[in-house]
Amino acid sequence: MAELLLTHGYFLYEDPKELQILKPYAPLGILYLCSHLQKKGFDVEVFDTTFSSRETLFNHLRTETPSVIGIYANLMTRSNVVEILKEAREAGWKTIVGGPEPGAYALEYLQSGANYVVFGEGELTMQELLEAFRADDTAACTTISGLAYLDAAGNMQENPPRNQIADLDSQPWPARHAIDIARYVKTWRDAHGKGSINFITARGCPYKCRWCSHQVFGQTHRRRTPRLVVDEVEWLLQTYSPDMVWISDDVFTINHQWLRDYAREMQLRGLRIPFECISRADRLNPEMLDLLAELGCFRIWIGSESGSQRILDSMDRGVKIEQVQQAVAMSRERGIESGMFLMWGYEGEELEDIEATIKHVSISKPDVFFTTVSYPIKGTPYYQKISSRLVQLKPWGVSSDREIKIKGRHSQKFYSYADKLLRDEVQLARMAETPDAESDRASSLRREIALARAGLLSTQTEVEA
Repeated sequence: MAELLLTHGYFLYEDPKELQILKPYAPLGILYLCSHLQKKGFDVEVFDTTFSSRETLFNHLRTETPSVIGIYANLMTRSNVVEILKEAREAGWKTIVGGPEPGAYALEYLQSGANYVVFGEGELTMQELLEAFRADDTAACTTISGLAYLDAAGNMQENPPRNQIADLDSQPWPARHAIDIARYVKTWRDAHGKGSINFITARGCPYKCRWCSHQVFGQTHRRRTPRLVVDEVEWLLQTYSPDMVWISDDVFTINHQWLRDYAREMQLRGLRIPFECISRADRLNPEMLDLLAELGCFRIWIGSESGSQRILDSMDRGVKIEQVQQAVAMSRERGIESGMFLMWGYEGEELEDIEATIKHVSISKPDVFFTTVSYPIKGTPYYQKISSRLVQLKPWGVSSDREIKIKGRHSQKFYSYADKLLRDEVQLARMAETPDAESDRASSLRREIALARAGLLSTQTEVEA
């Protein structure tokens, strides 16, 4: 039996929405943890739940000799992770949780069955914790940075945070050998005609958006050396033959000189692979977009959030509406699709801000856009600002930060009208440039727009109690 079993709580086949999307990617966080610990001489296995079931995992926990289990948890997997903790503890395992959410909810995870919560980057903290277990020195846990636990009296103790890894080049590549990467590529290819794979070139985001969590990497930006990243890309292409890749960085285009060096190295080796990535509008210019196009970028996801400059400023986004519109236009000129993330219901948003967002997206006409109603993530300035108005709809262990009501905010019905209005207005704006501008469909759309706008107006006084 391995000294450590790493797992996560994402079960693709148990989630109807995810089955519709069918775009799974390997859990790089625990694979980086695995490779680091294996390099340090620990016996580590990964139980990848993506293509498995909770019963298969639970059976594994019940039938294997118990040792230590480390579970990655995020916003959407909380209830699954709580269930895994319960099963693991009952089967005699020592339990550790880490990832984007546990640092903000350390006490709740400890009370739900975790022996330890790792907050921040996990590699060095887990290494020291496993060394303490090897030496049977539980007292050492009181001095390990980046760790929280319950003392003998049941009170939470939280050790000082750990410094982040300064030299990412010193870290081994994620342990892709520990899971079935080929199945990820095949799942993509079967569902979408193209197999995809993911990698990261950096850790962290230095920007200060008030709703965004920085639990794991903090507000830092640490980059790997371009040449060494290209080594990994070349290996990935040779080993798994994907048709495209997803660069999982928070913001791929932050460092322009890095991107120039990366593009030069890719070109020197004759490497080119279609990819998509996330950027900020203020980190895109003609030169960077030319480089991205040369490298094979087919879609850039741009965080727009709102079409109201007042709301963007209140979010501390540090981006102008015009920059987003220019970024989409410049991408289109180079044959790169644009994707846009939009957020309804941020603190202070009113009807004129919603109309500004609709106008903004209608002008920009991104190829794809997604909307969500904003939800406060614990540990963020946004959460702190509205915490007194939050109402938890379900018990913590079976819910998520998305299932919280904000007293005084517009109703769900109001936002559903906003969504409908946005989609119809953008569709009509796209038709305006085609022969269908005066078609029966366009006339029908105008009627639907009038109804949606009337619905929005009629529900604007409805608020959450």
